[in-house]
Amino acid sequence: MGYQLELRHFHYFLAVADELHYRKAAEKLCISQPGLSRQIKQMEEILATPLFVRNKKKVTLTPAGEYLKAEVEFIVNHLEVTKKQLKLISDGDYGEIRIGFLGSAMQTVVPDLLIKLRDSFPQIKTTLEELSNTAQVNAILKDTLDIGFVRLARVPDGLGIETVMQETFSLVLPKEHPINSDNFKKMNQFADEEFILFSQDYSALYFDTVMSICEDAGFTPSVSHKSVHAQTIFKLVENKLGIAIVPTSLQYGFDMGVKFIELKKIKQRAELSVIWKKDNRNPTLKHCLNLVLHKKSEM
Repeated sequence: MGYQLELRHFHYFLAVADELHYRKAAEKLCISQPGLSRQIKQMEEILATPLFVRNKKKVTLTPAGEYLKAEVEFIVNHLEVTKKQLKLISDGDYGEIRIGFLGSAMQTVVPDLLIKLRDSFPQIKTTLEELSNTAQVNAILKDTLDIGFVRLARVPDGLGIETVMQETFSLVLPKEHPINSDNFKKMNQFADEEFILFSQDYSALYFDTVMSICEDAGFTPSVSHKSVHAQTIFKLVENKLGIAIVPTSLQYGFDMGVKFIELKKIKQRAELSVIWKKDNRNPTLKHCLNLVLHKKSEM
């Protein structure tokens, strides 16, 4: 009778795939290195395909191993989530919702959601993690997050996306800057300024939108610095290293030497969207989405 795959094989495989080093993986698993090698060899025989390329200098994953790593990460994570949800349900709770968000979403959207969850479904637990757009998408694809709040125009197949908030943009200037809300007329007043923007890698949608705001005013902005954190951008502006354009809601919660001019008359708006995996089987997700999208929810 041949061997069959067991859960331990997956744990052993993941350890080696993460470390790419048999001795380190064996230490991590608290088993012997020869024993670990046998388990991986057995797994490769069961699957009838090599998962690792081994030589004296290094261990690497084969293409089949790369594919299996992503699938096993999903399977193992889903099992852990299921165990956690079962424990919460057996304790009389409805489960847990894992929420990712950009910093700007914490100004209104996420707190509003948490209040609604507390009032409507007090037995649903929440965990929160501030992450970039890309990190949220990857986490939701891997089922390590259930729902995310991002600034993206599109998402990969299998994910849902809905706009939950539109707001104006605001200029961020040093407090001593000669232009203020009273004498501000058009964006082309800042054609010769250096600009500090959120990184394109952080949000391509934001970056392109800000560029279009300046281009509509007849100039291409000179970008002196980029960052992924609003506080860093505001600090750079405070120190007169440039000016910035940010979603208006980001002006709240900071006490720095900057001032804001809301750009009410331009067509561009900052959009915040909620994203989720369409086949996510977390029973709490639909109630959370209903609250975010203002739909009726029944338990």
